[in-house]
Amino acid sequence: MLGLIGRIRRLGRVAEPAPPPPERSPAAVGLGGSVQVRHVDAGSCNGCEIEIGQAFGPVYDAERYGARLVASPRHADALLVTGPVTRNMAEPLRRTYEAVPEPRRVVAVGDCARNCGVFAGAYGVAGAVADVVPVDVQVPGCPPAPEAIVAVVRGLTGR
Repeated sequence: MLGLIGRIRRLGRVAEPAPPPPERSPAAVGLGGSVQVRHVDAGSCNGCEIEIGQAFGPVYDAERYGARLVASPRHADALLVTGPVTRNMAEPLRRTYEAVPEPRRVVAVGDCARNCGVFAGAYGVAGAVADVVPVDVQVPGCPPAPEAIVAVVRGLTGR
């Protein structure tokens, strides 16, 4: 046991330092240094949800940059929306957007949220997220890498 403590003292901190802070995104105007985020699945295949889980998990840890997932849109500053908006989710997405207090931001995560991806033209799809609510920031990819999601979140927080 003492050998382990001595090794910890000798080596010090081993974790990599955080990358330099990004330029503050124009979408971040009006937001403070911390952002409460509500995730909305508008009809995705769950690939983006797995990557969002990784982005907020212990490896990428988006919370250390001031972003936190919240359960209620009334507590949120921003919405992370994934998937193409299905006909059944168009109205709930609008209501969720309206429940978020001003200044609110919307992030379309993944190609399906940006332009319906492989689901474009499907009978159950109402359209992309921008067709239902105004989108401030888009994260490309199918699914996007957790690094890309964290970069967008850092742009919102400015950290």
